[in-house]
Amino acid sequence: MAERLIEKLRRVDPDYYIPERVERIEEQLERIRRLKRERNAVLLAHNYQRPEIFEVADFTGDSLGLSLQAADVEGADVIVFCGVHFMAETAKTVSPQKTVLLPNLAAGCSLADTATAPAVEDRVRELKKTYPDLAVVTYVNTTAAVKALSDVCCTSSNAVSVVRAIPSQHILFIPDQNLARHVALHVPEKTIIAWDGYCYVHHQITPDVIESMRRQIPGIKILVHPECRDDVLKLADAALSTSGMIDFAKQSSATDFLAVTECGLSDMLQIGVPEKHFYRACKICRFMKAISLDDVETSLTKMQFKIELEESVRERAGRAIQRMFELTGSVRDNLAIPDSVPDE
Repeated sequence: MAERLIEKLRRVDPDYYIPERVERIEEQLERIRRLKRERNAVLLAHNYQRPEIFEVADFTGDSLGLSLQAADVEGADVIVFCGVHFMAETAKTVSPQKTVLLPNLAAGCSLADTATAPAVEDRVRELKKTYPDLAVVTYVNTTAAVKALSDVCCTSSNAVSVVRAIPSQHILFIPDQNLARHVALHVPEKTIIAWDGYCYVHHQITPDVIESMRRQIPGIKILVHPECRDDVLKLADAALSTSGMIDFAKQSSATDFLAVTECGLSDMLQIGVPEKHFYRACKICRFMKAISLDDVETSLTKMQFKIELEESVRERAGRAIQRMFELTGSVRDNLAIPDSVPDE
């Protein structure tokens, strides 16, 4: 077993994943698997996590997709979310009957932190004086409290469809200014008012890296996350969510790719699609990399750190998520979300 794991992890970093270290990792993975069985837990790992965490995950993917997969697992009592805080809140929103654990409280999100509930309330109140039809569209990379103030949520892959489908002419798009510009480009008939936030990881990536790779490797496919800057998005072959990048790389006849996002995705692709070549124009997210196998083992041992939400916040945030499915024609009927939430 250790030999196979060594072979996989060395595709990512042969200098770090030496045999002795991988053997210790494998021993720890076995302890975590045993704890998962004892706790009746499922473990979710976002695409940006450390490679060794993928090995013990029941599901890998993007944030909302993971939460929905967990909601579909009827027999589990516990969700261990290896991602960041807002993702664990989303899991709790759609699966309130399950215990949701975030293994390390340092796993926050600089983008989500740019939009607080009081600031959103103030901004909405101000804008509605000028735009009575204002709708609040909130990217899933936000706290549950901000989602609860929204008309509808969206993901990076369906943001354009959601904004196009919502009946309002004026849209406050929270919190990512780069994704807001991407949406405005594709829905020019609407007025998009962007919140002044961005992901510090994606915002650091500049066009010169991409232009250099195109010169060095003719025919390389450039896959860019919509959280990147506009001047980077313009150079992409495709602007895709993390899950969209994975699907594109697997299905494409091309052999060389540049995944322009957090580095964890390149690690996942290098392991999962070894017959193709994945180059890096990426940055490390200190929040995504905050969770280690030690944290996961301790979390399951001590049942820490539990995510709790006020029920009124959970219901309203859930309604914004459900509205997203309604607008995009993919209604989910198994989420613990009421049909309507009375005004307070």
